Amino acid sequence: MDIFDKIIAGEIPSYKVYEDDTVLAFLDISQVTPGHTLVVPKNHVSDIFDYDTTTSENVLLKLPMIARAIKASNPKITGINIQSNNGASAGQTVLHSHWHLIPRFDDDGLSGTLAPTIDNSEQFSTARYQKIADDIAKQLN
Repeated sequence: MDIFDKIIAGEIPSYKVYEDDTVLAFLDISQVTPGHTLVVPKNHVSDIFDYDTTTSENVLLKLPMIARAIKASNPKITGINIQSNNGASAGQTVLHSHWHLIPRFDDDGLSGTLAPTIDNSEQFSTARYQKIADDIAKQLN
């Protein structure tokens, strides 16, 4: 059982942004930028190569909805990177498919596309994580 399976099962706490029967979206603990969210299928698939039609529809059709909610949660967000690393050679470190939605800000000091390896977690308290998650979740209701 990987860390995402444990989060899905409720064995590890998370800052949930969205949940339905097939998908869970929660804040990435590293917060490359504020609002950095992971979207994972609840059924265990290692990577995109394991997706069947149903998993594809369940996960991929939710990405635009969650991206819009992230953008709407903070008026300073002007863009978003959406990426998924698939396989060790592509930098995948958790072998449970997941999609990074990384908000971008005009003044974020980052350039181009991002590998989600930046860790800003020391800048985030429990209250700050929860406020960000709540602000995004409100946009989905």
